[in-house]
Amino acid sequence: MAKNAGSKRKRDSAAEKLGRKPYDAELKRLHTELVKLQQWVVAKGLKVCIVFEGRDGAGKGGTIKAITERVSPRVFRVVALPAPTEREKTQMYAQRYLTHLPAAGEVVIFDRSWYNRAGVERVMGFCSDEQARKFLTVVPMFERMMVESGIILIKYWLEVSAQEQTRRLQDRINDGRKLWKLSPMDVKSYTRWDDYTRARDDMFAASDSSWAPWYMARSEDKRKARLNIISHLLQQIPYKDLSHEHQVALPKRGKIGKYKAQPYPFKMVAERF
Repeated sequence: MAKNAGSKRKRDSAAEKLGRKPYDAELKRLHTELVKLQQWVVAKGLKVCIVFEGRDGAGKGGTIKAITERVSPRVFRVVALPAPTEREKTQMYAQRYLTHLPAAGEVVIFDRSWYNRAGVERVMGFCSDEQARKFLTVVPMFERMMVESGIILIKYWLEVSAQEQTRRLQDRINDGRKLWKLSPMDVKSYTRWDDYTRARDDMFAASDSSWAPWYMARSEDKRKARLNIISHLLQQIPYKDLSHEHQVALPKRGKIGKYKAQPYPFKMVAERF
């Protein structure tokens, strides 16, 4: 009976997954809206900063890719900083993040952010408990400074179950295309689920402010999570459709053939397909 119940739960879970066709249709619609938002951000000189945090394997990278794949990388910039250098370790903690904050007409997306100090650095022992405590004390003021300077700050936490995290990390191990996503730190962090939960809860308690609230997205179904987050993001920044101001028409092309191309011996790419 228990086995049958487990099989039924798996079937129900699979049935609830969003299919590719409806996902693609809705994502196409949302991409159009993101382009409108991009035009509005540029036209109005808005400064938008989006922070993505969450469990390992929760789908941060895929969500960011879904947001950015149809907009300009000159407007939507993704910041995914590596481990700090020896010099950066001696700087004020937030210093290396400040240079990446948006200027007018930019949307900056942080794939992990200054909240590393409240998460991986704290859990894995890269900072002391005292340093983590001081960070949590200061970060609301830091973010208030950002908001009062005109930055629209939006913070997302992606949450996934322990079982789904295991499945996704194992999938990375088994799929050569995804192996690069699995860092040594992911493997070390895997055994510390409860420690990360405690760190997350302390982070929320300290930094979920009225001027920079946290938004949590459940990401058991990656497709649903991406659509939910993009829909929510579009609601956070009131914008108007400026496409009528950017109507494009191709001019008449001049006569072709006045210049004869030279018979240069190009090294051609083999046409194998």
